[in-house]
Amino acid sequence: MNKKQEYCGYITIIGRPNVGKSTLINEIIGKNISITSKKKNTTQSNIIGIKNHEIYQSIYIDTPGVCYHDIKSLNIIKNTNLIIFVIDRNIWKKEDEIIYNQIKKINIPIIYVINKMDKLFNKNNILSYIDMLSKKTNSTEIIPISVKKRQNIFSLEKIVQTYLTKNQHIFPKNYITTNSFNFSISEIIRRQAIFFLRDELPSILTVKVESIKYNYKKLYINAIIYVNNKRQKKIVIGTQGDIIKKISMSSRYYLEKENDKKVHLSIWVIEKLKIKEH
Repeated sequence: MNKKQEYCGYITIIGRPNVGKSTLINEIIGKNISITSKKKNTTQSNIIGIKNHEIYQSIYIDTPGVCYHDIKSLNIIKNTNLIIFVIDRNIWKKEDEIIYNQIKKINIPIIYVINKMDKLFNKNNILSYIDMLSKKTNSTEIIPISVKKRQNIFSLEKIVQTYLTKNQHIFPKNYITTNSFNFSISEIIRRQAIFFLRDELPSILTVKVESIKYNYKKLYINAIIYVNNKRQKKIVIGTQGDIIKKISMSSRYYLEKENDKKVHLSIWVIEKLKIKEH
């Protein structure tokens, strides 16, 4: 019996910070594999999400938001089959222009995705914006979407499939991400730290899972939040430990939800400078 022809490929999602890249990959994959936040630099490293649909395997790469000084982060796209360039509504900023000038030099197909359509008051404006983008980029692959309302997400996935090449699937059918278990745990903790600290600290604080022990009933997790100095340590801990308690309790809630078992979570806050001194 002949095996069905399979299609597979890598799709890099790029765009300036806070245009909805992480929200988009989470929606496509159907699981929160990448942190979403209104703060810049929330995504610290490339996150890979895998979407399997019958004979198609689409491997999405969520990149950190590209800033003025961060064009090197675009190097990842050179080994991909397709680029999804996410733009925020009909707002074309200087960062968008910088990204566009870089990616147009690379001979890789680009889909221009205009996100947050639900926030547009006058929907007619999008037609003139699409016309402008079409003339500027010489592209017909311009798709207005709303990740929040799930508008045109399925249409985007179907278009992505047309760019996949004839290849055997790289990952097993049950894979949705290449993130390690430790990494996924650290990202849940970091997401809660970002939420409760808000503007008090940059979202680039680091979380490391030191150890995981488990039985059929419970997970025992020890984790460390690394900060730069004593002042930041005091902010993360909070008055009488109120902030770190909130981070710990909410992290435990989401860890239990994700893993379907009770979690015992211990979090320490350590200064990076203290580590260097030893």
